[in-house]
Amino acid sequence: MRQRRHTQKPPAAASALAATLAVALAAGLAGPAHAAGPDGEKAGSGIVTGPAAAPGGKAVHTVTLITGDRVLVDAKGKVTGVERAKGREGIPFRTETFNGRTQVIPRDAERLIATGKVDRRLFDITELTRPEALREYRDGVRAIVTYQGASATAAKKDVRGSKGVASRLALPAANADAVTVSAKEGPALWEALTRPSGRGARSVEPGIAKVWLDAVVKTTLDKSTGQIGAPAAWNRSLDGTGVKIAVLDTGIDKTHPDLVGKVVAEQNFTPEADAGDRNGHGTHVASTAAGTGAKSGGTHKGVAPGAQLLNGKVLDEWGSGLNSEIMTGIDWAVAQGADVINMSLSGYDSPGIDPMEALVNRYTAEKGVLFAVAASNSGPDQGTIGSPGSAAGALTVGAVDDNDKLADFSSRGPEADGGLKPDVTAPGVATTAAAAPGSRLATRYGENPPGYMSLNGTSMATPHAAGAAAILKQKNPSWTGDRIKAVLMASAEAGPYAPHEQGTGRIAVERALDQTLTAEPGSLGFGTQLWPHHDNAPVAKQITYRNAGTAAMTLDLAVTGTDPSGKPAPAGFFALAAQQLTVPAGGTATVGLTADTKVEGGGDGRYSAMVTATGGGQSVRTPATVEREIESYDVTINAIARDGSAGTNAYANFRGYDGIGKGTGTGLLLPTGTGKLRIPAGRYFMEAGRGSESIQEEDFIWQPQVIVDKPLTLTLDTRKTEPVEFTVPDAAATPRDAVMTHAMAGPVPFSMTSLRSNFTGVRTLQIGASDHQLSQYWSGAWRSGADLYQVLDGGPVDRLATGYIKKYTRDNLSLVTIRSGVSVPGKHSAVQARGYLPGLPVFGSLTNPSRPASAGHRIWVSTDNGAVWDFSHRQSPAGQFSYEAEHRLAEFRRFTPGKPHFLTFNAGAQGPSLGAGDGVFRDGNELWGRVPLLTDGAGNPGIPWAGNIVTTLHRDGVLVARSGDPLTGRERFTVPDGEASYTLATTVERPAAVAAASTKIAGSWTFRSDRTASATALPVSTVAFAASAGIDSTAPAGESQTFPLVVKGAAAGKHGKKGQNLKSLTAEVSYDEGRTWKALAIKQTPVVQGGKVAFTIPRVTVTNPAAGKGISFRATVVDRQGNKGTVTVVNAYLGK
Repeated sequence: MRQRRHTQKPPAAASALAATLAVALAAGLAGPAHAAGPDGEKAGSGIVTGPAAAPGGKAVHTVTLITGDRVLVDAKGKVTGVERAKGREGIPFRTETFNGRTQVIPRDAERLIATGKVDRRLFDITELTRPEALREYRDGVRAIVTYQGASATAAKKDVRGSKGVASRLALPAANADAVTVSAKEGPALWEALTRPSGRGARSVEPGIAKVWLDAVVKTTLDKSTGQIGAPAAWNRSLDGTGVKIAVLDTGIDKTHPDLVGKVVAEQNFTPEADAGDRNGHGTHVASTAAGTGAKSGGTHKGVAPGAQLLNGKVLDEWGSGLNSEIMTGIDWAVAQGADVINMSLSGYDSPGIDPMEALVNRYTAEKGVLFAVAASNSGPDQGTIGSPGSAAGALTVGAVDDNDKLADFSSRGPEADGGLKPDVTAPGVATTAAAAPGSRLATRYGENPPGYMSLNGTSMATPHAAGAAAILKQKNPSWTGDRIKAVLMASAEAGPYAPHEQGTGRIAVERALDQTLTAEPGSLGFGTQLWPHHDNAPVAKQITYRNAGTAAMTLDLAVTGTDPSGKPAPAGFFALAAQQLTVPAGGTATVGLTADTKVEGGGDGRYSAMVTATGGGQSVRTPATVEREIESYDVTINAIARDGSAGTNAYANFRGYDGIGKGTGTGLLLPTGTGKLRIPAGRYFMEAGRGSESIQEEDFIWQPQVIVDKPLTLTLDTRKTEPVEFTVPDAAATPRDAVMTHAMAGPVPFSMTSLRSNFTGVRTLQIGASDHQLSQYWSGAWRSGADLYQVLDGGPVDRLATGYIKKYTRDNLSLVTIRSGVSVPGKHSAVQARGYLPGLPVFGSLTNPSRPASAGHRIWVSTDNGAVWDFSHRQSPAGQFSYEAEHRLAEFRRFTPGKPHFLTFNAGAQGPSLGAGDGVFRDGNELWGRVPLLTDGAGNPGIPWAGNIVTTLHRDGVLVARSGDPLTGRERFTVPDGEASYTLATTVERPAAVAAASTKIAGSWTFRSDRTASATALPVSTVAFAASAGIDSTAPAGESQTFPLVVKGAAAGKHGKKGQNLKSLTAEVSYDEGRTWKALAIKQTPVVQGGKVAFTIPRVTVTNPAAGKGISFRATVVDRQGNKGTVTVVNAYLGK
C-alpha cells in the first residue's frame, strides 16, 4: 500500500493550532461543550468546541441556496453540512472562509458568478445568516431577476411560470422581477434561470441580464436644524411648503402631534398589516425632515416643517426589508409626485451597479427626483459606503455631531466601484425627534422629553439633507434633483476631513439659498494609475462652473491635496490649469485639473484633493480623488491538462497573508488554459485546479507560498498530480460524499473545503513549501444497502498531500445503530453524522438520505485518530423536503470498534431542557433565549420546526416583544435600560399530523435583569420529566412508574454554604390534556458517595394513562434568588 504523501504532526501540534484554526475552517461546527468517550465516558480536553460553550453556538439553521441546495449552519453562522437538492446529487461544492466571510458555491454556479451573470451574494453564507436575513428568507430563496434584449418577454414568462416560483413583485422601471422559490421546490428557480451550456457548465437563459440576491436592507441607526442654518430659511418664509418628501422607512406614526396632517399618502410594502410604525425609526426620520414641533412648542421642529410627507413603509418592525420592497416603494413615491425621497437605510454594496442603484440613477436622470440616502454606519473604516448610498445619482449623507466633528460610525468612501462618496454630511449624533409611543426604539431608548427620543446614525443625518433639499425646491420649483444636489454640495461648510470622509462638508442651508455658483461634476475621479509610477502620464479632468446670477463672476481658484496618510500631497501632484477664471452671467466657464502620479514624495495609495473656487461672496468646493496604485505585478497562469494539452476549465485563487497584499483575495477562471491578473506585492496562498461540473476528473493544486515581488508566470501542471483513494471493507459500498478541507494558520487564516460525491478521479499536488502551519482533513461516505459508512482523517501537516490513500478495515470502524422515534405513523427521518478529530473540527459528511423512520439507520463511523462524533436526527413528512423536528446528541461520543452502539432520538417525554451553551442571555439591551424545547427522553436536545409557535417577553408585567421563534437564539428582543422583572414564555402546539405525544409544550421563566456589559447568562431553570416510554412514546396502560425530575440551570447550581440553589420544586399531573391538574408527591432519593449522602434526586410516581390516552406534566422550580421556571408538557406519552 502506498503511504500518505504528507507528514502527520504529533497531537501536541494540534492543540497548539486549535485556537487559531478553529475559526478558520470553513465548515467547522462548534458543537456541544463536552466530548464523551465510549458509552458516555468523557473524551478529554483535546477537542476544541469553539463558541458552543458561550451564548450562540448549537442550534442549527438551514439556508436554502438559489440552486435549491441547502446549507446547514449553527447559530454562529458556521457551516455544518450541505444537502444537495434532488437531481443535483453529483454537483461538487466549494466552501471557503477568508477575511471573516464564508461562501458555499456549487460548481455549476462558479462560471456564472465569475462572468457577472449571478450575484455572488446568493452564496454568501455570512450575508444570508445575518439575523435580519434569516427572518426575511425563512420562506425560501428571494432573488431579483433583471431582463434584457429581444428575449426578455419570453424569459419573464418562463420565470413566472416555473413550478414553485412565486413572482412577488414586478419591477417594470428596472425591467426586473422579484421572485421567491420555496425551499420545498428544490432547484426549480435555478433551472428556470439557467441552462446547460456544454461540458457541464451553465449559462443564463436568453433574455436574462443578471440574477441578483434580493438583499436585506436595514435602518442606519447607530445607537440639527439650527446647525445647518434652517432658521435662516424659515425667516424668509421658506419651510418646504408645496414640496413632497417621501420617507421610505419603517412607517410613520401620523398621530404624533408633530406629524398630524402631514402625511398626504401612504402605502405599506412589507408583510405587516399596515403602514404604521412599530419600530419608531421612520417616525423619527419623518419628523426630522418635516415635523412641525407642535408637541414641543417648536423646539424640536423639523428642517422643512411646511413640506408634505409620503409614507412608504418598506422596512418592518425590526428595521429591515428587501431590495425589491424598497424598489417598489421608490416606484410608488415617484408616481405620487415625490420631489425628494429620503432613504435612511443601507445594505452591503457589491461591485457593479445593483438594481436599486440603477433605479435611483434612472429616476434622478429621468424624473429629476432628489434621493437623500444614508452613507451607512460602518465607519471609521474606508470603503464602507452602503447601497443605495453608493448610487452615483444619490445625495449620500454622512454624519457629524453638533460641533461638526465627523461621527466615528459614519461610513467612509470610496464606494465599491471606486466612486467618491459621501457627498455631504449633516447632524446625526444625539438627534432629538418624534418618538412613536410603544415602538421598539421608544421602548429601548425611552422618551426624553415625552414624545421625543434622541438617536445616533447617518439615518438621522439624511433627513436633514432631505429637508434642506425641500427648502431649495420650494424656492426654485424648476430645479431638478441634480441641480439641488450640486447646490447643496457647493455651499457646504468644509471640515478638516478628506473628501472620502465628508464629501464637500456639512450642509449649510443659509448659504445654499443664495448660491448661484455651482460646479459640474460635483466630484472628480481620476481612476487608478498603475505602478510603477516613474512613467505615469498626467491625467487631466475638467471642472465646469455655472453662474446662475445676473452679473459676471471672477473666481479665484485653489487646490489642496492630501496623500494617503492625510498629509499634504507633494507639490505638483495636483495642479490647476488657471488660478483665476471669469464665469459670465447665466453662463459657464471651464478649468482643468491635473493629477500627476509620477510625482514622488507621498507614497502609494489614495490621494484626494479639494478645488475651491471663490468669488462674488460665494465659494464652491469640488472634491477629487486618484488611486496611485500600490506596488503590484502581473501574474500569468498557464494550465496544462493531464494529456499535455492546454488546461481548459482551470482556475486559480490567491489569498494574501503577508505584505502589501495581506488580507486581499482575488482569482480568475482559465477557460482557455491561460490567464493574467494583477495583484499587490506580498505573499499568497494559491489554491488552483482544473475540472468541470460534468467531468469526474478533478485536479487540486496548492502553492502555499507564492511570493509576488516581480512579474510572475505560474504553471499548473496537472500531470504531476497523484490520485486520492479512500476505501471501506465492503465491496458493495458505493460512494456518496467526499470532502477535502485544507487550512493555513497565520495572520490571515484561510480555509477551503471541496465537496464531491466521491474521490474517483481526484488528484492533488502541492508546489513548494509553506511558511505557516498547514492542516488537511478528509471525510467520506458510502452506502451499502441499509448500511452507511462515514469516515474522517487528517490533521496538521508539513505539506498538503500530493496523492493520498487510506484503506479502512473493521479494526478502525464502529457500527452505530440509530432508532428513530415517532408517535404518528408514516414519518421519515434523516440523520447527519459529523466527525471531529482532537484539536480541530472537521467538516462532517453530508446528511444521510431520508427514509422511513421505522427502518432506523445503521452507520459505520471511523474510530482512529481519536475521532469523536456528533449525530443529528430530523423528522420529516414522507417525500417532503422539510423538517418537523430536529434533535442532536447532547455531547460528543467516541465509539470503540467491534462493539455495538445504539442511539435513540425523538422518543419519550419531550420538553424544555438546558445543556452547555443553552439558556437565556442578555448583551447590553438585547435579550434572547436558546432553550431546546423538544429535548427527548434520551436527553438529546431538540427543536420543533412545525406547529403553532408563540414566544413572548413581558417586562414588569407589560408585553414588550413577541415572535414565532422556538427559542433557537436567532431572534433577539430589544429591552430598555434599568433593572426590571422579565417573563420569557413560549408555547409550541404540534398538530396531530406531526406528533401524538408531547403535543403542547410550554415554558415560562421569570427573572430580574438589568443592562449588561457583555453577553451574560441569566438565571433560568428547567425541569425534565424522565419518564420511561417506548420508541413510539407509549407506555403500558395502567401500570405505575417512578421517575426522576431533572432540574437544570440556575436552580441546579450551588449557593454558598447553603448547598443547592434549589429553593422549591413542585410537580403536577393531568389526564385530560391539562384541563385539570393534580399535585404529585415528590420523594427525595439520597445518593450516597464515600459513605455520605452527596445529594438527593427528586422522584415522582404516576400511573400510566389508559390505552390511546395521554398523560401531561407540569412542574415549577424556584431558585434561592426567587427566579422561577414553569414547564408544561401535554400528552408527554400515551398509554398502550
